[in-house]
Amino acid sequence: MSSSRLLVLFGSQTGTAEDMAERLGREARRRRLGCRVVALDSYPVVNLINESLVIFVCATTGQGDPPDNMKNFWRFIFRKNLPPTSLCQMDFAVLGLGDSSYTNLALSLPRFNFVAKKLHRRLLQLGGCALLPACLGDDQHELGPDAAIDPWLHNLWGKVLGLYPVPPGLSMIPPGVPLPSKFTLQFLQEASRTEEWYGPTTDPQGPPSELQPFLAPMVSNQRVTGPSHFQDVRLIEFDIAGSGISFAAGDTVLIQPENSASHVQQFCQVLGLDPGWCFTLQPREPDVSCPARLPQPCSMHHLASRYLDITSVPRRSFFELLAGLSPDELEQEKLLEFGSAQGQEGLHDYCSRPRRTILEVLCDFPHTAGAVPPDYLLDLIPPIRPRAFSITSSLLALPGRLQILVAVVQYRTRLKEPRRGLCSCWLASLDPGQAGPIRVPLWVRSGGLTFPKTSDTPVVMVGPGTGVAPFRAAIQERVARGQTGNFLFFGCRHRDQDFYWEAEWRELERRGCLTLVTAFSREQEQKVYVQHRLQELGSLVWELLDRRGAHFYLAGSTAGSPAATQPATLPGSSAHCASRWRPGPRPRVSPERSLESTCLGASPPSGPA
Repeated sequence: MSSSRLLVLFGSQTGTAEDMAERLGREARRRRLGCRVVALDSYPVVNLINESLVIFVCATTGQGDPPDNMKNFWRFIFRKNLPPTSLCQMDFAVLGLGDSSYTNLALSLPRFNFVAKKLHRRLLQLGGCALLPACLGDDQHELGPDAAIDPWLHNLWGKVLGLYPVPPGLSMIPPGVPLPSKFTLQFLQEASRTEEWYGPTTDPQGPPSELQPFLAPMVSNQRVTGPSHFQDVRLIEFDIAGSGISFAAGDTVLIQPENSASHVQQFCQVLGLDPGWCFTLQPREPDVSCPARLPQPCSMHHLASRYLDITSVPRRSFFELLAGLSPDELEQEKLLEFGSAQGQEGLHDYCSRPRRTILEVLCDFPHTAGAVPPDYLLDLIPPIRPRAFSITSSLLALPGRLQILVAVVQYRTRLKEPRRGLCSCWLASLDPGQAGPIRVPLWVRSGGLTFPKTSDTPVVMVGPGTGVAPFRAAIQERVARGQTGNFLFFGCRHRDQDFYWEAEWRELERRGCLTLVTAFSREQEQKVYVQHRLQELGSLVWELLDRRGAHFYLAGSTAGSPAATQPATLPGSSAHCASRWRPGPRPRVSPERSLESTCLGASPPSGPA
């Protein structure tokens, strides 16, 4: 491997940018170029002045925001006191991952790949030399981000090899030849108990977090939709007394799910693994750390049930890696095709469109799956990521308790087995009434919704379906504080099937604490939605916004809802609503998250609309 060092820094929210960064690292090693792949906030940013070649891979989240694991870097790199020659020794390239359907309506501006564009400009301002214009991968493209990334990478490696050629006497390592795994698994002779491990065993410092979640007892798991309703929606309550967890209306709870026992068993069978095997993990390179969420030692059962995301839809990199491990000529040929730029349309039809899982792919390639060395499991399969849910209760109303509203995800594609959401189906399967306590690892994160503290500022909340979840927490909190002016527009299909918290809302109405407006879309011949109610009461809504300084909020996962609601409420104005939604034929946002769109309060414009 060349002594030349490429640094790949990534900011990733859902794992896509991290996967792309790892792909860049592998492609660099095939070109005999030494490479480090590091999350942006894990890299000491002051050392950037000493780097000669850096590729930045960054996603854009929310309203044009950087991912959580690059926010510290983001604040530092935009310091006004940084000299304009800070990075004059650095060659760089920026690869962005975004979605062209995201728009920030508060500013009437698109936010497609906003982070990548802004970072590219800032690196130029600090004296960096761009090898290429920024690459803007688009999740809405029929072939996904790779449609833009593949030609960009071809040009990038041409530039890089011009600066750092393959050393004399060596050649590029071709696709199909496996690179060394990132880790080795050292198997132990005796079994070790690791099944209850969820984080460091030392006393926790501060509130629960991803590395130190709170194992919250599940108090209740109640279906709140009618038995004949098409969707199973659960109201789940946890006991958080003594956890140190605190939250406010608008915050989210993150839950770490696990794979089902049947899937774990099938995974171990197809790969020829014994769930009882125990091992310790050893990095092959000194600058690589072991995953903090894995215990040492670890059992194969723990790895398969609580760490490896075996029911996720595999990315292209999975097929690239698997092809190099295949001993079967026919299977390897197909895997190489799916991992190539030319095979992306076939991969989309085979995997992305029907939502085929990693486990199902391994079953489709049995000779390859049975030959996968355990050392490569962490290279092949991404970790299970926590799922975020809007908290739907207030500590002022329910001390020591935390509630969430969960729509259980299950749908059919052309595959025989229905597709199931990992976290929602796992939560729905838990029965707190059975013998022994049910404990769920969770922690809380500040959300994107903040509500006014003043007692006389009204709030208008529009929450169709499970989008009403954060507003229930807000209403509970505001009522407990004596805040009035609570207006809720709620929409669902049927009054008797999915009208969440009807009795609670009616009681608050009776007490004068809430004004409730409902829309039941399927109870009349012509469908009626919340935007129709907003149109009918447009003068009231505008009175609240224009004369009383109300804050306006919208949450919900219905595609196009923010776009349909905004003009109904704010004719002639686009300054009040910031929302994120996913129109188009192939929405990829998990419907397990109840907070999919957010309208943030803003001051109304002067004068009539």
